[in-house]
Amino acid sequence: MPVEAVRWAEGELVIIDQTLLPTEYREIRLATLESVWEAIRVLRVRGAPAIGVCAAFGVLVGVREKRPTSAPDAVRAVEETVNYLATSRPTAVNLFWALERMKKVAEGLAADGSLKDFWHRLEAEAIEICEDDKRRCRAIGDHGAGLIQDGNGVLTHCNAGALATAGSGTALAVMFRAKELGKQFCVFADETRPLLQGARLTAWELMQAGIDVTLICDNTAAQVMREGKVQLVVVGADRIAANGDTANKIGTYSVAVLAKAHGVPFYVAAPYSTVDATLPDGAGIPIERRSAHEVTHGFGRQTAPDNVNVYSPAFDVTPAEFIAGIITEKGVLRPPFAKSLAAHA
Repeated sequence: MPVEAVRWAEGELVIIDQTLLPTEYREIRLATLESVWEAIRVLRVRGAPAIGVCAAFGVLVGVREKRPTSAPDAVRAVEETVNYLATSRPTAVNLFWALERMKKVAEGLAADGSLKDFWHRLEAEAIEICEDDKRRCRAIGDHGAGLIQDGNGVLTHCNAGALATAGSGTALAVMFRAKELGKQFCVFADETRPLLQGARLTAWELMQAGIDVTLICDNTAAQVMREGKVQLVVVGADRIAANGDTANKIGTYSVAVLAKAHGVPFYVAAPYSTVDATLPDGAGIPIERRSAHEVTHGFGRQTAPDNVNVYSPAFDVTPAEFIAGIITEKGVLRPPFAKSLAAHA
């Protein structure tokens, strides 16, 4: 694993500032609750699993900042911190899953217990969330690597590697594991507009791992499929509804439609914690809207007229009918997903 996107080091929350990659690699310490919220909001840390892990450790940062004087005060501090961090980004369900785990642990602790015991138990839960994600990433890689054959071309969209998780990634974990097994294949990485996560992050990660990667513009995906250069698509996910409808970075739905038109199997790789069983289908998935400035002034240069109207959803939803399989730590789940997802709940 070439990088560690988020970690708890000697009682401090440390992340890689992904807004600086690939030209600068810098780790930053998030010492305040506000800095944790800001890091999630502006994508210094991103990717659904990594956001969840960062939020879990962020609860520790928030509680320490609030300086509770009793166990009941500490429980209130956790609840306030959880509620605040939950406002940072709306789509990635792992954020809310991790925060809920931290909240339940706090509420389950004895009201008359010591603050030291309270802290140790809360810290242990956050560390377990992180370690659990690492295990899930390894298992996703193990289950998905068999889908890649020698000579395959694999297309991916956005970034679902080590930078998006606490471990080796989801979609990229499949490729890292296939590489470890000695398979010879190449990857086509969509640039992923408007913030270029594919160009800045995915291409960088794959090159670090020694995997043959070719960067393409988002609107080149159809052409490489038509030329027969792509045998499968593997992407990550930020939320999966009970029927298999999947939210991922904007442009993923387009890739799925193209894959269907060209007879290319389209796979989603995600930990089971990304499944939101409370939503029967993708219509209920909240879609984050991003700033117009990210489109009109990408990376510091104006590329559109002043005051032009901009519509910039950060995610779209791929209907389950376009998905050949969902690669989870429990195996490769196949349609009908309402049945296969429920069977592994």
